[in-house]
Amino acid sequence: MAQMEPGTLITIITIAITGIGIIFGTLVPALVEGRAVLKAFEGMARQPEIAGEFRSTLIIAMALLESTAIYALLIMLVLLFANPLLDRFFPAIVP
Repeated sequence: MAQMEPGTLITIITIAITGIGIIFGTLVPALVEGRAVLKAFEGMARQPEIAGEFRSTLIIAMALLESTAIYALLIMLVLLFANPLLDRFFPAIVP
């Protein structure tokens, strides 16, 4: 790695961090969504008369939780394809 150009090294590190970020950025919201659904079903089982309120609240919560995964994906795609680190730290190597 000592023989590598700085731009290549930054690109490799960015790709690795992007892969890890995509994994955690989708895994964590998916786990939280699963817990939210589980708790909503438990609440619906305990009080079936207000299942409609649980359902509407659950849909709003799921949309908010899913948006965090979309934001994580967006940030990782920007890092992967429009790497701002190359422009900022290595202006001489960017074509």
